[in-house]
Amino acid sequence: MIALLIILIAWAVLMQFTLKQMIFKGRYEYSIFFLMLFLPFYTTILTLTYQVTGSPIAVNFFQYQKEFIVLLGLMGFVAYQNNLNDYPWRLHVVDKLFLAFIALAFLFLLLPIGEATFLNRALYYKNLLIPAMVYFIGRNSNFSQVDYQKFFTIIFSIAIAAFLVNVFESLIDTHLQSLTGYARYNLDLQDIEASGHFGLTWTFETSAVTKRLASFFSDPLELASSILLGFSAGLIFFLTSDRRDWMLPTVVMATSFASLLFAASRAAFLAFFVMIFFIALVFRLYKLILTGAAGLMLFVVYVLFFASEDFYYFVVDTLTFQSTSSVGHVIEWVLALDSMVSNPLGIGLGMSGNVGAVDEEFRIGGENQFLIYGVQLGWLGMILYILMLYYAVKVSLRVFRQSENVMVARVGFVAAAVKVGMLLPLFTANAEVYAYVAWTSWWMVGHSVMAYQKIAYPKLALS
Repeated sequence: MIALLIILIAWAVLMQFTLKQMIFKGRYEYSIFFLMLFLPFYTTILTLTYQVTGSPIAVNFFQYQKEFIVLLGLMGFVAYQNNLNDYPWRLHVVDKLFLAFIALAFLFLLLPIGEATFLNRALYYKNLLIPAMVYFIGRNSNFSQVDYQKFFTIIFSIAIAAFLVNVFESLIDTHLQSLTGYARYNLDLQDIEASGHFGLTWTFETSAVTKRLASFFSDPLELASSILLGFSAGLIFFLTSDRRDWMLPTVVMATSFASLLFAASRAAFLAFFVMIFFIALVFRLYKLILTGAAGLMLFVVYVLFFASEDFYYFVVDTLTFQSTSSVGHVIEWVLALDSMVSNPLGIGLGMSGNVGAVDEEFRIGGENQFLIYGVQLGWLGMILYILMLYYAVKVSLRVFRQSENVMVARVGFVAAAVKVGMLLPLFTANAEVYAYVAWTSWWMVGHSVMAYQKIAYPKLALS
């Protein structure tokens, strides 16, 4: 009860501040601050609310806060434009790809394709549309230097707070989710029975039956993906700040990496090193690349000659896709690819993935974001999504290299680094449902596109 009371007070303060800025001051851009402070705790808030109240209505009140704020931000943009006819509708390739992707999904919403009901299709379409709206808000967010500072301060705070909760979980040797009513919430409202040795889901443990911690995120996989945001933000501040300001970004990087270890996600761990390799290429840090290669060789030597037998077979089974988790991924990929070959134009919305709008009875595939879109929207939908990611990284890197505003350049850098770092998690999970990292990074991509348009067309006041 005390925990829920604290949540209610924090929510009330955050909502009051957000509404004041958005409604009375016309700062629709501030919707991103609410989302960044709300989304990491989203599942914890819902499970605690249900544990204390037992009311689905109370859960729904918090459940739709994120959509409410995004819609309010979009309405604020329209309301506070002096004249929409004067708005410079100059579209970048990322804008066009996003519009094409959403339009294709809307077509599948209207057409009676697949076994999913219209309600489930509508709910799934909502899950696609909201991130597009967040991108659009980022595309039109005019931040001051103070606003940028607030933005990165939130990212730093989330990274450090997640680590501190991980430490708490480790000290009491208990998942936070075991204390918040996670299993009861899943059973009663999501129709998901508890599984695994810790009474949660299999995601919360390794194949060696050790705990994988999630902090206040929904599960360890979301935590592991979200730390990419904190680490890349800490790193760019470390590389672009005065050397006497090294302490905070170093702490953020260290706590982010520690949370990655607590989460024990193999895909995210590999993704972390892919992101580091990408960053080394961007900064031409060839010594870092050589150091990483040497570290990899040392790891191979350790596994072959010094590691315990359990760890040796753990690594081998992972690389050869013989572990239970890896085999599960492969099976899901094969089913999805078979569906795409049989139905290249797609089988309809709500037919793949691991979100609530997908009926388990009809689900095909679900552990690869690219294939999830391919199953539902066909090869065209998957290709559009891949092109969106490619051009998102490309334009964000251009902004990082060309912007004269250090804060804008940092946004571009983090957007590119996170989208590259998320590639591996996208191959093994429905990673676009990790709202904190997914929505925040799409906002950053949108903001980078706006910055690039200003660089390319300096005569435009807005673009």
